[in-house]
Amino acid sequence: MQDQNHPFLRPLWRRIALVGFCAAWSIFEFVTGSAFWGTLAGGMAAIGAYQFIIAYKPGDDTEAGKE
Repeated sequence: MQDQNHPFLRPLWRRIALVGFCAAWSIFEFVTGSAFWGTLAGGMAAIGAYQFIIAYKPGDDTEAGKE
């Protein structure tokens, strides 16, 4: 998760979908009995929720093209 200002992540629905997918995968792993993978996916969901929803600041497109 190095490039938090990637153009793919600009729409809010994509960021929510990424976090939701990780959370759903975590639940799936816990239900099937894989606690390690459930914890790993849950951690990714938590990190993603913080980076992509709470602390997300969209980049300024006008400054990106100027040099």
